[in-house]
Amino acid sequence: MTRKSVLLCTTLIFTALPAMSEEKRELGAHAHGHGALNLALDGNVLAAELEVPGFDIVGFEHAAESDADKAAIAAALETLGDPLGLMALPAAAGCEVTETSVELHGDEDHDGHDDHGHDDHGDEKQGDHADHDEHDHDDHGDEKHDDHADHDDHDDHDDHDDHDDHDDHEHEDEHADEASHSEFHAEYVLTCSDPSKLDKIEMTYFSVFPNAEELEVQLVSDAGARKVEVSGDSPVIDLN
Repeated sequence: MTRKSVLLCTTLIFTALPAMSEEKRELGAHAHGHGALNLALDGNVLAAELEVPGFDIVGFEHAAESDADKAAIAAALETLGDPLGLMALPAAAGCEVTETSVELHGDEDHDGHDDHGHDDHGDEKQGDHADHDEHDHDDHGDEKHDDHADHDDHDDHDDHDDHDDHDDHEHEDEHADEASHSEFHAEYVLTCSDPSKLDKIEMTYFSVFPNAEELEVQLVSDAGARKVEVSGDSPVIDLN
């Protein structure tokens, strides 16, 4: 099978599975230790798609700045590039890796989060200043009352500033959390000389990456479509 035909086969398999596509979209709100694995067996072709939090693979999700972090990511990408080191297949099935693709994805939704709610706070501040100016023009006759009102307005403004500061801190904290999200995304295509012998897959992935706790598996084969979960304690996927 040529590279072009393998890629076409993989595309057809995964685009034909809406459940898999939905699972992929929902991974943005991931939880450490929990990943997703999509499997499709079509004839003698086994296609797999793995999406897991960066923490599960390298133990962190912040941008790699130190040499140690960069080395950890490079090593992880190399390890993830060998699917037979992550999935133990029956030798009798004669499966060989035809295609692999591994990427590290970071959070991409910073701009929308930064813009959220800032214009509303600006309008509120402008409104408070306008009310204060109008009050000064209308009530010059009673200086004591003006002083008291100015003091109240000042307190209100301080309270509002405190509220803005609190909101700003919350936005900064949320932004920092979102900025730290990262996921490893891998796609594999394998061809098997005797797919009838491909009756199970043991996910040695869990022993390779100890931070990984479980995978939610979407499986499609001649036997139908189903969802299963595997973990370090129960790592075998039954394909029958």
